[in-house]
Amino acid sequence: MWYVYVIESQMDGTLYKGFSTDYLKRLEEHNLGLSNYTSHKRPWVLRYVEILPTKTEALKRELMLKRQNRKYLEWLFLQPSNILNK
Repeated sequence: MWYVYVIESQMDGTLYKGFSTDYLKRLEEHNLGLSNYTSHKRPWVLRYVEILPTKTEALKRELMLKRQNRKYLEWLFLQPSNILNK
């Protein structure tokens, strides 16, 4: 299984989109400053997680989410596809 995730900076509200096979470990890496892009905006919290069956599908979904505006993403956070809502 692959996961697409969106995290939000508690420092300034920036949204970051990514994909991983272990989204909790990846969140920890972001919060430890191990990702160059996110290291300056810690701490981060999960806002969205979606399960996808293949790496290819996860990458395509991540790229689609990166093109979306904040209003769409805020709507998406409330949808059943967000496993954080279960």
